[in-house]
Amino acid sequence: MRRREFLSTSAAAVLAATTPVTLLARGAAQAPIKRKGRLKQSLFRTVFGQNTPGLTTFDEQCREAARLGCYGFDLVGPQDWPTMKKYGLVPTMGPMSFASLTDGLVHKDLWPMVEKALRDEVDTCAAGGCKGIITFAGQKKAMTSEEGMDLTVQFMSRVKAMLEDKGVTLCMENANSRYPDNVLGRPDQLCDRPSWGFEMCKRVNSPNVKMLFDIYHAQIMEGNVAATIKDNSKWIAHCHTAGVPGRHEIDGTQEINYRFIAQTIVDLGYTGYIAHEDRPTPGRNPLEALEAGIQVLDV
Repeated sequence: MRRREFLSTSAAAVLAATTPVTLLARGAAQAPIKRKGRLKQSLFRTVFGQNTPGLTTFDEQCREAARLGCYGFDLVGPQDWPTMKKYGLVPTMGPMSFASLTDGLVHKDLWPMVEKALRDEVDTCAAGGCKGIITFAGQKKAMTSEEGMDLTVQFMSRVKAMLEDKGVTLCMENANSRYPDNVLGRPDQLCDRPSWGFEMCKRVNSPNVKMLFDIYHAQIMEGNVAATIKDNSKWIAHCHTAGVPGRHEIDGTQEINYRFIAQTIVDLGYTGYIAHEDRPTPGRNPLEALEAGIQVLDV
């Protein structure tokens, strides 16, 4: 062997021996992990933690999502859809750009502005292949749950024909009000129980007004998750996951049997996405935790 070849080979061997396997893997394109695909899993950017080496940019996160066999990301704006497309990913749920968490959809004086902004986002989603948009009814403030229900149904009835024409579904998320910190919960939300959201969907009665069923929030407020899914599957367009307690990764350290729930959803013939929305436990490797969670749902 020539000296130059020997030195090059030796240097490569030393680099391989001293570089963590994960970094070597991330530095090269890898074939996607083969999944059963009976549940179409997607991600939030939060699952990668903060400042995780090699996973800080959206490009890096998309590359990893594709490797893990995921379909795309929730709540990523149109400006980043080209990056997802580069890796064969899609926007699995559009963000709520037309209203705030506090005001939501229940203030009549805001409806002209909210409706116009919603129509603009629906047009963007229809053109970009995003089939769903998240929404929240808003906070109760001084109104009763029934007053909030009536107003939400009125607004949804105003826009349902447009949603049906465009082929985009507006998805009401249930968000627990037990933890009013905007981290583990959402304060004072009208749709803090899945039962409220399902009743709203029934009253509007449109194939394009459905629930984004957040399993984490549902467990905290009402429990009985698997039976609730079975009884209301007609109105569920999308699902979110996270562990209880703590909103951390889904594994054996928390109370929800996600493998059983995943099998329940599959058996119902569910065709929507299920997105991981957990925040990694401090000190735990986010990528390892994510891979384990994806495997749990790969029934």
